[in-house]
Amino acid sequence: MKKYRRTLLMLGIVSLVFILSACSNKPITNQSTGIWDGLIVLNFSRAIIWLAHFFGNSYGMGIILFTIIIRIILLPLMIFQTRSMRKTQEIQPKVKALQKKYSSKDRETVQKLQAEQQKLYSEAGINPLMGCLPALVQLPIIWALYQAIWRTAILRSGSFLWLQLGHKDPYFILPVLAALATMASSWLTTKSAPETSSMNTMMVFGMPVVVFFTALNVPSSLSLYWTISYVFQVGQTLLIQNPWKIQAERDKKEKAEADHERAVRRAIRKAKQSRRK
Repeated sequence: MKKYRRTLLMLGIVSLVFILSACSNKPITNQSTGIWDGLIVLNFSRAIIWLAHFFGNSYGMGIILFTIIIRIILLPLMIFQTRSMRKTQEIQPKVKALQKKYSSKDRETVQKLQAEQQKLYSEAGINPLMGCLPALVQLPIIWALYQAIWRTAILRSGSFLWLQLGHKDPYFILPVLAALATMASSWLTTKSAPETSSMNTMMVFGMPVVVFFTALNVPSSLSLYWTISYVFQVGQTLLIQNPWKIQAERDKKEKAEADHERAVRRAIRKAKQSRRK
């Protein structure tokens, strides 16, 4: 089931990438037309510029505020996705036990494994297909924000603090901050998992490297967007997926289960002793 979910998610993302990559990369202006350019990206661009007016036409502040607003709007979807992911993480030991039990590759055994996994997901209240939905919804929204910044001339020609928004960060501060925020976000997300894996390790250390070198080679307006986005994600993770709180709840549950098992064993021993008497 996990394999099917991952495959579906990848197919959805690839399809969206092909659809969105077909969109024009011409500068966004008031004459832009079409559903993507004229309705979505143009209005994202206008919203950023409108927010900037409240800060003396500081387009850097406009980018920061609009990024935060978009992230807040997407928060319910992120909460849904996080809860779904957490449920999936919690049953992974049981999934692995089933995979070990039905390790044969013959057709009958594979079907039994799939049926048992489906039953396990159903009992845990997990719908793998619905778990993919938030990621598919978020991608075009975040891509529209990215394009609004990249394709609007005025958002790339302004200045903010030490930055010229249309040029690379001359002091590499934003790339470093974006990489650190990415690492913190990835570390917090993977820390809540009941088991570590090579995929988690690659996510914690690989993603920051990718973000750092990408941010070195794009206009600082985009680096600013990434930095704020990942910093917000750190706060979001601490709010809805606090790994220390999750671990404390997991320890409490494991202790309660262990206490219950000891109580059952004690009751069985007493019952046997009473029969002997």
